[in-house]
Amino acid sequence: MTEVFEIRASAHFDAAHWLRDYEGPCARMHGHSFQVEAAVAGSQLGPAQLLVDFHDLRRLLEEAIEPFDHNCLNEVEPFTGLSPTSENIARHIYRALAERLPRLPDGVRLSWVSVSESPDTKVVYREEA
Repeated sequence: MTEVFEIRASAHFDAAHWLRDYEGPCARMHGHSFQVEAAVAGSQLGPAQLLVDFHDLRRLLEEAIEPFDHNCLNEVEPFTGLSPTSENIARHIYRALAERLPRLPDGVRLSWVSVSESPDTKVVYREEA
């Protein structure tokens, strides 16, 4: 049996956007308080018996979303040419967070990132080998 621990941290940002190539009200500028959650997983606990310190994971997540906070997403890369859907936002944050993971302990891998525009909607993005 292999033990696996999954650690989750969340953060949020407020931003406006409009969806490209979409027919409906979301094609017009509107705003959300986006909730973002990220999970990392691994089997080896460190000397303090932690997989990852929650504060460290949250700090890395906050760094990844900082460019979006209080901005119009359509004016922030990569969304100047890509529709800022929750799916695309989740993929971008996942990859931005993955770039920061070398700062976490060895053997810790990024599991997934979720993005919610409202309390009753959520997109989960992961990359599978």
